[in-house]
Amino acid sequence: MSPLPPAFYDRDALEVARDLVGAEVAHGDVRLRITEVEAYRYPGDTANHARMGRTKRNAPMWGAPGHAYVYLCYGLHHLLNFVTGPEGHPAVVLLRAAEPVAGLELVRARRGNLSGPTLLTGPGKIGQALGLDTTHSGTPLDGPIVVYPRIETPRLVVGPRVGIDYAEPGDRDAPWRIALAESRWVSHPNRLRADPSIG
Repeated sequence: MSPLPPAFYDRDALEVARDLVGAEVAHGDVRLRITEVEAYRYPGDTANHARMGRTKRNAPMWGAPGHAYVYLCYGLHHLLNFVTGPEGHPAVVLLRAAEPVAGLELVRARRGNLSGPTLLTGPGKIGQALGLDTTHSGTPLDGPIVVYPRIETPRLVVGPRVGIDYAEPGDRDAPWRIALAESRWVSHPNRLRADPSIG
């Protein structure tokens, strides 16, 4: 199966987010099925890292679609995002949760020998499981991080994004977190709901 092409990402972040649920991301011997994502749109999204302009950290967001944006959160967690939209349009999709497809033992070793959904239900957990750091930021999504298309269209649920208390109320409440319905490999499931408009 061929990786998703750059053109896949050259759309609004919310559209890309919807179509990434069920896709697979791989790095080295680890391969994960994406079960939950968040869209960070531009312009006008006060939760977007680029809301204050271009910085050394967010520079990959301003590049071409189909690249990784990996940043260090709280000095501990490496969070993986996919750059979307046209170049110069800093929008991304954050990977929030996933389930293992290949490399489970390596994932468990990297995650303290935990098991079950707690392995991968959180964006920092995904970065750790994939063995990522900020050196991967700005790399294209056809290697070393590779993203493969989903095989079938899943049923989706939506809810507000997590950890964006600094954003304006409308952006805090926007249903731009999208997840695989009825999956155990999802964070904060009690805040998700069916949405026929995208599901």
